[in-house]
Amino acid sequence: MQYFHRTLVRSVILAGLVGGIPRAGAAEGPSDDPYLWLEDINGAKPLEWVRAHDEATEKRLTADPAYAGLYRDALTVLDSKSRIPSVDQHGDQLYNFWRDQEHPRGVWRRVSLAGFRAESPAWETVLDVDALAKAEGKAWAFGGVTWLKGDNRHCLVHLSVAGGDTIEVREFDAQARAFVAGGFVVPPAKSRVSWLDADTIFVGTDFGPGTLTDSGYPAQVKIWHRGTPLAAAQLLYTGKTSSVAVSAYVIRMDPEPVVLVSEGLTFWEQKLFQYRDGRLVALNVPATARIVDGIRGRLVIDLKAPWTLAGKSYAAGSIILADPSLLRGEAGTSELLVEPSGPFVVSGVAVTDHGIYVHALDNVRGRLLRFTKSASGWQRESIAFPDNGAMSIVSTNDETGEAWVQYESFLNPPSLYYVGAMAVEPELVKAQAPAFDGSRFEVKQLFATSADGTRIPYFLVQPKGMKYDGTRPIWMFSYGGFENSLVPSYSGSYEDMHGAYGKLWLERGGAFVLANIRGGGEFGPTWHTSVLNAGHLKTIEDFEAVAADLSARKITSPAHLGIEGRSNGGLLVSATMVRHPELYGAVVCGNPLIDMKRYSHLLAGASWMAEYGNPDIPEQWNFLKTYSPYQNIVGGKKLPPVLFYTTTHDDRVHPGHARKMAAKMEALGYPVEYAENTEGGHHGSVTNEQLAKRLALSYTFLWEKIK
Repeated sequence: MQYFHRTLVRSVILAGLVGGIPRAGAAEGPSDDPYLWLEDINGAKPLEWVRAHDEATEKRLTADPAYAGLYRDALTVLDSKSRIPSVDQHGDQLYNFWRDQEHPRGVWRRVSLAGFRAESPAWETVLDVDALAKAEGKAWAFGGVTWLKGDNRHCLVHLSVAGGDTIEVREFDAQARAFVAGGFVVPPAKSRVSWLDADTIFVGTDFGPGTLTDSGYPAQVKIWHRGTPLAAAQLLYTGKTSSVAVSAYVIRMDPEPVVLVSEGLTFWEQKLFQYRDGRLVALNVPATARIVDGIRGRLVIDLKAPWTLAGKSYAAGSIILADPSLLRGEAGTSELLVEPSGPFVVSGVAVTDHGIYVHALDNVRGRLLRFTKSASGWQRESIAFPDNGAMSIVSTNDETGEAWVQYESFLNPPSLYYVGAMAVEPELVKAQAPAFDGSRFEVKQLFATSADGTRIPYFLVQPKGMKYDGTRPIWMFSYGGFENSLVPSYSGSYEDMHGAYGKLWLERGGAFVLANIRGGGEFGPTWHTSVLNAGHLKTIEDFEAVAADLSARKITSPAHLGIEGRSNGGLLVSATMVRHPELYGAVVCGNPLIDMKRYSHLLAGASWMAEYGNPDIPEQWNFLKTYSPYQNIVGGKKLPPVLFYTTTHDDRVHPGHARKMAAKMEALGYPVEYAENTEGGHHGSVTNEQLAKRLALSYTFLWEKIK
């Protein structure tokens, strides 16, 4: 069944955002913000500003002698044919989406289980996205598929123009390798789709005025039968426009499937209903809990907060199993599967008909457990993987109970392992060729003390025997929000976060720091919930504590410390740049939130108010304004040089954040570099060439400023 990861499931509402012009209801008028005009995403004047600044930055940085080599090395890593394919098993076929020089937009392909084990698998192309884009004259990007479970043939393909979150959904026949004539097609929108059965889907989309929430997600979910027009789909549920989103999906298990309808009240809270016998029945589930799957007639539930159910108490971070009847208020039982203990926390779950795989973190190091049912209860086994690394469950087989698991660490390239249904020793099937010489480096886990006394761990990847004399160039990355855990990841495998840092940074003489600040999920739900709303400033203080600790230990010094963050991490690094510029030598700020006064009025911002707070409520603006970078930037300070990058088609985090901050800083006399890609959405890139260019620009900038 589908692998559940806490961050992925709770962040799935980010996949249906409103695009285009900001919605009505501005928190400040034009008289308060002279750069409000830059929020007009596709306006002629803003795009002229973007082109001028983008061209100036590109001209300056590509003229640096280091740029050509950095770009070459980045593209070599990204196009490497030895990269581990992320596989998705359906029947006896493994599917994979792949981009390389021959297919910059990518091909969706497959190979048999036996064929995959060959040294050079003979992949069969299922869908060529480059060919489709050329044939239809659209800049298509592949957005994934939604399979009809157990069918292994029919699926719903998601296609995005320029890599944004707006998708067109088309039914696809994988056996015929073609779109289904007369099949389901949902026009471009921020849609949610799932299968009810072979001839019926649930669909939430833009059905017209009043059918979207204030956050821009579907406020309605309908049942759409094959052979009928979308306009004739049967309304199943309508949520409040003040909620975040509405969706429906099926938990398929014996003896009968469970159909669930969810209304996301906030980013972290939802109301759940079971659709049964033609009616909706409210379920007794905590608003912050998630039903992630089902097995043997019981629902698998992830708890973010403590819960007492029918006299049994369960801790936050636990995974429990409960009868659907019990959640409906009828007779039934529940039981604990696994709970957190100290630094041991659950990160993800994958359920098969044979058992349950649990991916856990133990002091930010990956662990894999398997639970199987016996006459005496659930039996727990540890699947042996190397220590000091990270793993993810790539795919599972419902019928056999086997799993595909990817393992990697900072210095060990990704490897793909096969885990048999009864095996405790994983079988290595594929290993990526090294992207850099890892034998020259070592990894340490260190701790800094934040302003409130909390110990904050961070990883340091450094040359072996490195002298601590304060001169080493350090690139430091973090995120600090939405329960997103940052774990050891190999250079070249974690494209949007770490890029090709091994070749472009470590081998050229730098060291790398990954800071596990609060706001993530590295130490369970409370590592995140403790810094929501008014507590969000603590994430910035945590980051600053790590920066100060690096200087105190003489690992580096402020002049040699470059920091980077994306999205929420962009808010992090821009906020700390304004608060404590003396800590840093350079800042790279990608696809950021920056204007926290207006963020809830831009694109999907309203859906994040449970994380940050509502700036339109004076009491909450009082704590938001203490760190909002756009409101706090003033002239006359000694700021580190900064590079902003974003994408025009980012319909998740509005590009106006980066545009306005760059314009305001420039007007205040600060030097600013600015790069805006016209494709890529929030993920930043559609092709490897685009990503290689962004990485080369960023590292060229850092090497100029902090070497």
